[in-house]
Amino acid sequence: MTTAPATARARFSIQRSYAASIEEAWALWTTKPGIESWWGPEGFEVTVTSLDLRPGGELVYVMTAMAPDQVAFMKRAGMPLSTECRVTYTEIVPPSRLAYKTLADFIPDVTPYEVATVVELKAADDGVKLVITFDAMHDDVWTERARAGHESQLRKLDALLVGRD
Repeated sequence: MTTAPATARARFSIQRSYAASIEEAWALWTTKPGIESWWGPEGFEVTVTSLDLRPGGELVYVMTAMAPDQVAFMKRAGMPLSTECRVTYTEIVPPSRLAYKTLADFIPDVTPYEVATVVELKAADDGVKLVITFDAMHDDVWTERARAGHESQLRKLDALLVGRD
């Protein structure tokens, strides 16, 4: 079994700009219908089972592979098609900042470890700017998988917010 690093890891960021209000973007990150409308990489569906939006509170959701390519990947990787995930909020500053930790407990042969994420929303003249900063994973392969998963997930968010005023 591989042990995840106990020290601070590298981080990476993804940025987006939307012609939407900061309140619209915030709601997509902080409400059950908002989260269920886009959370999870393409080919996955998310069902929120619990949402306690406060520092120390949790978001609990089930992520299920639905598309054939994702189902096949999960099977090849020896991972279940549905996984319960828990996010523990560490900071909530409506409507501009959200920080949380996710337990990475789904990786075969790797001791579970926490991954920190910070979401920053800034109002701009033409809408809202989104900057998300993530901890790197335990190795380069899984960090690249995480980056690809986040980019895929954000394409779903992009589709919801494109063209909104």
